Amino acid sequence: MTLKERFLQYVGFDTQSDESSTTFPSTDKQLVLLRHLAEEMKALGLTEVEMDQHGYVMGTIPATPGCEGAPVIGFISHVDTAPDMSGKDVKPQIIENYDGGDIRLNDQLMMCVADFPELAFFKGHTLITTDGTTLLGADDKAGVAEIMTAAEYLMLHPEVKHGKIRIGFTPDEEIGRGVDHFDVARFGAKYAYTMDGSIEGELEYENFNAASAKLTVNGRNIHPGYAKGKMINSLQVLCDLHALLPEAMRPEATAGYEGFFHLIGINGSVEKASASYIIRDHDRKLFDEKKELMTAAVAFINKKYGFEVVALELRDQYYNMREMVEPHPEIIEKAMEAMQLAGVTPKVQPIRGGTDGARLSYMGLPCPNLFAGGMNFHGKYEYCSLDSMQRAVETICHLAVLWAK
Repeated sequence: MTLKERFLQYVGFDTQSDESSTTFPSTDKQLVLLRHLAEEMKALGLTEVEMDQHGYVMGTIPATPGCEGAPVIGFISHVDTAPDMSGKDVKPQIIENYDGGDIRLNDQLMMCVADFPELAFFKGHTLITTDGTTLLGADDKAGVAEIMTAAEYLMLHPEVKHGKIRIGFTPDEEIGRGVDHFDVARFGAKYAYTMDGSIEGELEYENFNAASAKLTVNGRNIHPGYAKGKMINSLQVLCDLHALLPEAMRPEATAGYEGFFHLIGINGSVEKASASYIIRDHDRKLFDEKKELMTAAVAFINKKYGFEVVALELRDQYYNMREMVEPHPEIIEKAMEAMQLAGVTPKVQPIRGGTDGARLSYMGLPCPNLFAGGMNFHGKYEYCSLDSMQRAVETICHLAVLWAK
């Protein structure tokens, strides 16, 4: 099966995760693709293929003769798509030899170079886009397809010398639970790479420190005609609290290493309301200061009313993997060399987000993130480059060889 065929097959599976679910995986439909991948791995001849009770799929590309002593490395991708937009009935559109201009997704929707200037990089590539009604699922089915295509190539070409390679596919990455039950010891790799990056050449071993904040407001609803001195409007309380957070620390005002507070949801009524935030920063000290600022804002509001009108639930999600990866510079050096062998210019940069690799790095498996070739994740403008995806496959294969030398 070609890389293109494999990717188009995988995006046909609806694997959206659900943050409100209390099960793991959060949706049963993710298990459908995970079972398919396990069967496909077996058909390709991989060994030690298993799907555990949590839905994790693992398998092995055995070492070629003479390379059994090489370090065991792993490649990992997640199968779920983001809750932000539907991943059901995805209808990919294929653009051969992209001319560098605006792309019509449907009769009402255009993806314009003026809005997405990075499109210029892909002139001459084969692009796969959405039809403007769903996301595409390149995050991270591009990575899944690349790993499986590389696995097929290595199984069919025993003359390519490599050590033992472990493959892992995870659910629920998009809702921050992707490795909640991942058995690092069972996976058995010394180092691993997530194939979950974006534009060609991305090599990331720095990510945000991340926390979630949930605010619950218990107000007091009084007839508005007689509310003076009595009403506590829960929605207004949330607005007042939000105004205490710096405007310059919102996602739309930040870039690079700058962190932020991001209001991702708000709902309720006068009587009761809630809001959800994510808090991000690459620097641990600045991350802690942001959490302290959120706590102080809640305390200020509660002091204003004289009782706990706002309850705060603050939870750390993951941390910057840099401190776990930097002691092992060979992981990055080999990734850069593999990219160059594949004709790719490495672009080392921080992730303005997180991956399964961030948490895995703190679980004892140093795990930087490599490009997968997708762009504009989580929405109707998502697309990927088949050319970049092919170079990601080649990067995986070169890494397999380099770790055996």
